[in-house]
Amino acid sequence: MYVSKISTPWCGKIADILAMLALIFALDGCGGGGAGTSPGSSNPGALSLVLSAAPSSLSVPAGESAAFTLGISPASASPVTLTLVNAPAGVQLAAGTATAAGSGQQNEMLDVAATATPGTYAMTLSGSSGSATATTGLTLLVEPALPASLAQLEQSTFEYFWNTTHPANGLAPDHYPGSPYASIAATGFALTAYPIGVEHDWITRQQAEQRVLTTLQFLSNAPQGPAASGESGYQGFFYHFLDLNTGQRWPGSELSSIDTALLMAGVLTDESYFNQNNSSENQIRALADQLYRNVNWTWMQPAAPTISLGWLPESGYLPYNWQGYNEAMILYIEALGSPTHPVSASAWTAWTATYPNTWGDYYGRQQLGFAPLFGHQYSQAWIDFRGIQDAFMRSVGSDYFINSSLATESQRDYAIANPGQWTGYGNDLWWLTACDGPGNFTLTDGSGRQRTFYGYAARGAAITGTLDDGTIAPAAALGSIVFAPDIVIPMVQSMQARYGAYILGLYGDYDAFNPSFQYGNVAPNTGAVVPGVGWVDSQYLGIDQGPILLMLENYQSGLVWSVMRQNPYIDLGLERANFTGGWLAGTPALQ
Repeated sequence: MYVSKISTPWCGKIADILAMLALIFALDGCGGGGAGTSPGSSNPGALSLVLSAAPSSLSVPAGESAAFTLGISPASASPVTLTLVNAPAGVQLAAGTATAAGSGQQNEMLDVAATATPGTYAMTLSGSSGSATATTGLTLLVEPALPASLAQLEQSTFEYFWNTTHPANGLAPDHYPGSPYASIAATGFALTAYPIGVEHDWITRQQAEQRVLTTLQFLSNAPQGPAASGESGYQGFFYHFLDLNTGQRWPGSELSSIDTALLMAGVLTDESYFNQNNSSENQIRALADQLYRNVNWTWMQPAAPTISLGWLPESGYLPYNWQGYNEAMILYIEALGSPTHPVSASAWTAWTATYPNTWGDYYGRQQLGFAPLFGHQYSQAWIDFRGIQDAFMRSVGSDYFINSSLATESQRDYAIANPGQWTGYGNDLWWLTACDGPGNFTLTDGSGRQRTFYGYAARGAAITGTLDDGTIAPAAALGSIVFAPDIVIPMVQSMQARYGAYILGLYGDYDAFNPSFQYGNVAPNTGAVVPGVGWVDSQYLGIDQGPILLMLENYQSGLVWSVMRQNPYIDLGLERANFTGGWLAGTPALQ
């Protein structure tokens, strides 16, 4: 707006006023405040448009959709015409919006086709209103989609923990059916199962809060002392097995360092997941924190800096310490991160000192060896080791996640080679880990060969050795789905097609089966011999159900990993073990 200069005093005042008004209107048109120029104005660029997406990062399984809200400023510019830029194939905005003119926001839906490639994508939302345009960022993590049969298996496995856990104390049975004692490790898996149930709407958040509170309150009030009976634990540790009803030590059970660590993994999961400001969740966090702080890790170090496997009130510490690559990574990380009784950083150095003894080539892949697959699964069910490295992994240019992927692939190749000539082994049947078995027998098969079978045993195949009697454990492969989905998923589907009628029960796959055990005149420990099929177990083990559930969820959404990445004790433990890089350095973990 142009104002001419007038020479008279009165006209000079008018001129000054008009000049000020012109300046105000000019600023208004540039987004400096006020009502501004209406959308569709003939003055190009007169409207300053600002867009924002909430949330700005979405995680969506392939084949599903997710809602987000587009914020629009000024509000009078809404709704805007929105376009998605840099989207991967199979990702698009749903048609139509649900918004009112002038509301300042509009509801949008992002559709992700089942064919979309899993990965993380940085996209742009471009909006226009009249002649004004603006952009904002939107990050999308396309999560892998589970086949329907595996999605059902995940829900059935969740229901195992929800339905079999003791309702009065929250303790999870060691096995089901028929277990008179609880496993504290299985209880740790159960505590982690409840957030998964909430996220899938299998239970409400309030139901999960109550179950977790029941468990944590019981553990917090459970008797602790050095007596051989009448106690649940000592020095903050818990006995491996507890009476399912009373929660007190099961006769002969040891005070277990690793099982306590797995219990605490569940406790810390709930501490980080239940983060709302209400009485129930405040209490959950307080109880969880105190339980973890109570564990006296340094007391479990009779031969420091390594940590003992356990302690018995009748005879003291067990004669072995945790050292070398196995399931106890999470034990050391929790012990290093303790705010009350931390072990020295030298504990991790001592733990890894024997790694060179178990490093080598197995079926064409250089790796740290540990034969049963549970040793790769337990710690990584909770801790995201993708992209982070300790000193050893930096020296070999790998990480623990990659190492476990190699171990999974090598075990598959062992099954293809089938040096023991067990029935059914091959590309679509291989699962070796600690599990039930038909029993301790040495029998002669139809070819005249002597075959040795076992009951519960830590089966596996690696550079460190092989223990294999033809027994297949579903948890071995399903718990490794994150490491090698391309070979695990088709193998599971093939196995279900061949054996599903016999091995699938109410809570998913029974713990184990053995197609080579065709001895109908021998009574197995559990289960039965099915003619033409072999031995089939009749029970579930909590510590095998746990990796199945947690890893199926991590494969889809990374839920447990993302929750535990928020836990300061886990972060501190990793840092004191000298892990660097990846998400510890602020770089997102890769799927």
